[in-house]
Amino acid sequence: MKVLVTGGAGYIGSHVVAQLIEQGYQVVVYDNLSAGHRSAVHAQATFFEGDLMDRAVLSDFFNQHQRDSQPPFDGVMHFASHIQVGESMKAPFKYLRDNVGAMINLLEEVTHHGVPRFILSSTANLYDAPERIPIDETEALIPGSVYGETKYFGERMLMWMERIYGLRYCCLRYFNAAGAHPDGHIGEAHDPETHLIPLLLQVALGQRENITIYGTDYDTPDGTCIRDYIHVIDLADAHILALKALATGESRVYNLGNGMGYSVLEVLETARAVTGHAIPVVYGERRAGDLPRLVADSTRIKQELGWHPEFASLHQIVQTAWNWHQSHPNGFEDINTK
Repeated sequence: MKVLVTGGAGYIGSHVVAQLIEQGYQVVVYDNLSAGHRSAVHAQATFFEGDLMDRAVLSDFFNQHQRDSQPPFDGVMHFASHIQVGESMKAPFKYLRDNVGAMINLLEEVTHHGVPRFILSSTANLYDAPERIPIDETEALIPGSVYGETKYFGERMLMWMERIYGLRYCCLRYFNAAGAHPDGHIGEAHDPETHLIPLLLQVALGQRENITIYGTDYDTPDGTCIRDYIHVIDLADAHILALKALATGESRVYNLGNGMGYSVLEVLETARAVTGHAIPVVYGERRAGDLPRLVADSTRIKQELGWHPEFASLHQIVQTAWNWHQSHPNGFEDINTK
């Protein structure tokens, strides 16, 4: 099968590409490299540098991949988007214009060329006011930011594309992606970095003086926020299972997480144990919008697709991330300069 992966040079996208290649798929990556890294893309994948906002380039790209008796691709996995929750509240039009506009352009080409399957990288930020923890797919959708709203728009667009064009889709709403490829050749490298685990590891590497913990008075056992961390390889495997399921099954939505919540202090202590570094802490005030607890209920995807996390423990997640950060302290710059 031939699969198009937009944003395939990014953190999650590059790991999905690696897993697809390993399982024998033909993969084409479309990325503008605004946040991704060319050296993160698997050597066996075909890479095209392009921006989804440039409709003419995108249209020509699809035409170039058109096959005589088949659509240009058997499926599309869409990761390309701006992803920072906080930034989306400061630059809402950037997120609304680019995230929504890019997906509109992509869906126009997908439906025009008859691509049968579409996987959307969605988000747990759709659940800003959950009534139940852990959170299942029946929870009310109340986006917690402009970023979350753009993913909600994306899910709604897919519903209409199925109704009008018969496009089968899967929306994967995942919680906190973390960790790195077990062999250490790719991992997480954002600029700026906003995620807890890589920030902790940057302190351990001496790249930061300390880590700031925002709020210690939440209604949790140790007073810090609890989050569900899912290893990026387990996330990638779920995307591939969903793609396979769409070959014969109906459209679907899944929440993706380990179902285990860990507090900020628990993550800190795990990082200290893995790295052997003290990782000094500074305590700050609560951040607006941070919920005390966000944990996924992934029962549906386990029952329907047989998905189960291979890297379920927090120690495994942090250890693989640490392996990557130790061998690539400057991220993909260490690869680009070799």
